[in-house]
Amino acid sequence: MKQKLVTLALAALSFGAFAQDDMSTVWEVKLEHKIDGSGTGSEHRGHSYAYSEKEFTVFNNADGKTLWTKAFKDIAPTLRKVDEVIPLWMSDAVILFDKKMGKDQAACIDLKTGELLWSSDRYQLSTFIKANAASFEQMFLDVPEKDGFIVVLKEELIFVDARSGVEKWSTSKFKGLVGEYVYKDGYMVAVNFKPGWLGALFSGYKNQIVKINMDNGDIVWDQEYIGRAEQKVITKEFLFELDVHDNMVVLRMNGIQTYDFKTGAKLWAAAFDFSAEKIVGEPAGAKKFGVYGAVADPVIHGDDIYVLDMSGKKSQFIKKYDKNTGKLLWTSNEIKGAKAIPNMFVVDDKVVLQIGGVIEAQAYIRKRQGEEWIEEWKVWYPDVKPWGLQAFNTSDGSKAWDSEKFKKGITNSFAIDGNVVVSSGKALYSIKVASGDVNYEVSLKDDGISTGEGLRLYKDKAIVIGKKGVSSHNISDGKLVSSAKYKQSYLEDMDGDYLIMKTDKADIACYDLRTVKYKQFKAKKGATTSLSTDQKYVYVYENKVVTKLKTE
Repeated sequence: MKQKLVTLALAALSFGAFAQDDMSTVWEVKLEHKIDGSGTGSEHRGHSYAYSEKEFTVFNNADGKTLWTKAFKDIAPTLRKVDEVIPLWMSDAVILFDKKMGKDQAACIDLKTGELLWSSDRYQLSTFIKANAASFEQMFLDVPEKDGFIVVLKEELIFVDARSGVEKWSTSKFKGLVGEYVYKDGYMVAVNFKPGWLGALFSGYKNQIVKINMDNGDIVWDQEYIGRAEQKVITKEFLFELDVHDNMVVLRMNGIQTYDFKTGAKLWAAAFDFSAEKIVGEPAGAKKFGVYGAVADPVIHGDDIYVLDMSGKKSQFIKKYDKNTGKLLWTSNEIKGAKAIPNMFVVDDKVVLQIGGVIEAQAYIRKRQGEEWIEEWKVWYPDVKPWGLQAFNTSDGSKAWDSEKFKKGITNSFAIDGNVVVSSGKALYSIKVASGDVNYEVSLKDDGISTGEGLRLYKDKAIVIGKKGVSSHNISDGKLVSSAKYKQSYLEDMDGDYLIMKTDKADIACYDLRTVKYKQFKAKKGATTSLSTDQKYVYVYENKVVTKLKTE
């Protein structure tokens, strides 16, 4: 299998590290083959897998013992090699693909036993996937509620029983890939999407939100939604949310759109088209590129909903709606010239906006280096100008105040106890929502972490993620509580009492936010890591070795 270069960068960080304890090893196991790919199951499910070009191994999460190891040719006679692995975790199965450009072979195996469940040449995907730079993972959707999966072909959508491989139904009335879905009472409400790089793969494509009878594939209703459903180009998270509340389908996508669950009738909408790509420069050689987090999510406050209208290039507005009827109550004064508004808070009788700051960008890059083509998967966090903090009155949308403190920089912010806590990168501030007055301004110089790159709320502490480490401050008075340096790294995850920093060489520092001290693990270059769903463990895959570490 072709080796690929992966780059994840919060910023160009360079600094020394204090001596720290190593993370505790739960177990370390050497497999019989090289690790070219892996999949980590939840602790509850109890097993994970790793594979090379020729062999596949499943092991226990508890002790690392191998459940089974088999060569692909021994699993299914139709396989000569394996190019793609699609896990169906809830069905305890995995689909293996041998791409042969018009003669694709698929085989589904039982994860616990390694036994072949079924094989098929029905899913000829590689030709048009290659033509459109799509991935096999995007053409499949695990549907655990019905013990099956959906596969999207060029002309139809098919539902297949995962364990038997039997095709239950198909429909040509749904066009595009399946995004978020909600399963209720035997029906699936699903949103389609077509990434921009998929070209003309789906003829007759239109924005669709549909209700499907999962027993027979009948489309109960079909509506067109406003906007563009997106999936992050590298990490694959969807950029919209779909929920069903009682008898109302709620789609959050650049605003809110609502539908009747039974009939599909449009109830009301407060949604606006917006594209963030031009906010950040596209890297040279980028084949896929996306910018995320540039517009704050709608805020529901009592019976009111506050939505940002960013459809205009030169001016933007806040719009206030009645949550129950969708009636527009007011449109605010203009927010002139803002390229990004990552955060919006409603506190008492004020709506507070963070203008500019840190957002997210992702790109798949393919460029020539000497005689070779290099592939790079890049995630980074640019800081968008102009910066500022503004507040508007909830009664009529008039401007209440505009803070002058953040004209030279802002990273991000959060609201708590009638105040907004903000980092400018060089200082930490607490601003009174009622008046815009400053409660305190505390320099980050004494933190020893250089410029702050991010800010997070943890209990009664403000956690500052800097170019040279992590620190915590009292929210009440801004005083520094503790800090600890690490090395070149970016924020990998934060959950509960723990924050994970990771270097581009796969080294890990696990911070205990109660003390802001960390334990570390030094991985070999090229290793991949996976944080467990309960945040208690990290799995490290390097060469032939799998290591399970405790985060605590």
